[in-house]
Amino acid sequence: MILVLTRTYFPDGTNGKLECEGKLICNTIELPWKNNETRVSCIPEGKYFIKKRYSQKFQWHLEIENVQNRSLILFHPANNALQELNGCIAPVTKLSGPGLGLMSRKAFITLKRLVYKVLDTNESVELIVKS
Repeated sequence: MILVLTRTYFPDGTNGKLECEGKLICNTIELPWKNNETRVSCIPEGKYFIKKRYSQKFQWHLEIENVQNRSLILFHPANNALQELNGCIAPVTKLSGPGLGLMSRKAFITLKRLVYKVLDTNESVELIVKS
């Protein structure tokens, strides 16, 4: 499975469209681009793989692997990038401004179901991030 995240950059946040085979899965919000600085920037454009991850805070969610100079970059619910993200990507149902979205938990559940179904068959899930 290949997911394509197409971004639009703004000074206060990054908005995106996450698609699979040309079909929209959900919108996304991220921190603004600040040269891949830890905790204040979105991740660089490129190709990554996604795996399942569990934590007390987020329960079962998704981790983006092998991000240069970064660790624990996740897909998890959030509606305000500047207040709730440290470099992660939040799926949202609707964008409401730069780095802002609505109904993130609903979009996250949709994304997680789709990706887990593929991962459960031992297939890989690739994420391509571009603008």
